[in-house]
Amino acid sequence: MKKLVIVNGTMGVGKSTIVSEVYKELQNSVWLDGDWCWQMNPWNVTEENKLMVMNNIHYILNQYLENSMFEYVFFSWVIHKESILDEILAGLIGKEYQLIKVTLMCSEENLVKRMRQDARSESQIENSIKRLENYKEMNTKKLNTNGKEIDLIIKEFLHMIVEGNL
Repeated sequence: MKKLVIVNGTMGVGKSTIVSEVYKELQNSVWLDGDWCWQMNPWNVTEENKLMVMNNIHYILNQYLENSMFEYVFFSWVIHKESILDEILAGLIGKEYQLIKVTLMCSEENLVKRMRQDARSESQIENSIKRLENYKEMNTKKLNTNGKEIDLIIKEFLHMIVEGNL
């Protein structure tokens, strides 16, 4: 059965870094990063734009899930509330897939270090730290990335997906 792998976590935790490598390791896989749907200038969070982005996410994920070539569909995004995750899944009605939800976690100290290495602004770092607590209570499998090299995180993540070690 096709697997829909949703990867969330606060900004700067490493979602894009990890998923950009993991999907290449698995044949017949595809990846959508939710941030791609927000690439607009100026970046403006309005109700109209939020609706458009969610519609685009639904459309793309539905196309990937319907395509017989793909066995693994990866979707990464901040998704800091269960209600956002529920809204995403609600738009995938009628599709058969195994859902795997993984939250990448790290300590505040590690997060700040990573975000500064990426030259993120202090306001971005502050916003990301504020959201860290949201993820602890979400109904997802947690993958702690503290002190781990990227290769080890990828190995652990692949084990979760392929072997069902959730």
